[in-house]
Amino acid sequence: MYYFLTLLSGILVSVMIAVNGILKQEYGVYSAAVIIHIAGSALSLIIVLNRHDLKLLFSKFHAWYLYLGGAIGVFTTVWIGMAFGRISVSAILALGLFGQSAAGLIVDQYGWLGMPRHPFNKRKIIGLFLILAGIASMITDFEIIAVLVAFAAGVSIVVSRTLNARIAELTSVRISTLYNHIIGLAIAVFVLFLLGRNEVGFTQFYISPRLYIYFGGILGVFTVILSNMTVARVPAFYLTLIIFSGQVFSGIIIDIMISGAFSHQNLIGGLLVTTGLCANLLLDRKKAPASSCRSAPAD
Repeated sequence: MYYFLTLLSGILVSVMIAVNGILKQEYGVYSAAVIIHIAGSALSLIIVLNRHDLKLLFSKFHAWYLYLGGAIGVFTTVWIGMAFGRISVSAILALGLFGQSAAGLIVDQYGWLGMPRHPFNKRKIIGLFLILAGIASMITDFEIIAVLVAFAAGVSIVVSRTLNARIAELTSVRISTLYNHIIGLAIAVFVLFLLGRNEVGFTQFYISPRLYIYFGGILGVFTVILSNMTVARVPAFYLTLIIFSGQVFSGIIIDIMISGAFSHQNLIGGLLVTTGLCANLLLDRKKAPASSCRSAPAD
């Protein structure tokens, strides 16, 4: 079940990236980040109030750095917005995957922030090679700043969701999601006043007739909830790749629906990444069929 929820999260992220990209073009990078977090904070608060667990929000405070998931998430949104339009969406996805994969391997290898350890097995090098080949096949253009921020966005996604998952374990999934958005909103507003005063969203805000562009923050709530449910149960490296598979194939469908365009490179890259993922998953199950997947009984 947790692997399916991870795949669903990837599909939602793909839709969210497309919607947030349009929002960024409408208002600007920093203004869009604020709007996204306002929508997400409002929905998160409604969910918490509906479940009557608001008291958990201030019942006990934990290590300060565990609350930084939302703040880091703001930079993820800004970095993706900076790369959007400079390099292709497929390149952003591929470089983000590269950053997430590198960070995910480190989290798995050393059990960072109390996450379960999943040491890398040398037998899985072939699968890793297929994954890297898939990533490389999707990069069609190269602009150094855009490439670096897209890679950094991938790393920040792993750090953010790991921190959010730890808070979820200590409080609840809903409280962690609310923390993520309200802290993210505070940082997004600060960054807007610092860097975004010349944006349309800051100087002359208006409501766009394309109301769907405001739903990115709402989708973000559901992706954070799904992430908090799966991070501790699926190895970080596999979590990244399954989410990416959901992103790529749903992204292909979205491109066809919106513009009629079909990317052979995205399809090939997605197939290579998925093949490498499946190969490594099979190796894990052969090595330890009884314990290779902590969530196996729930599948």
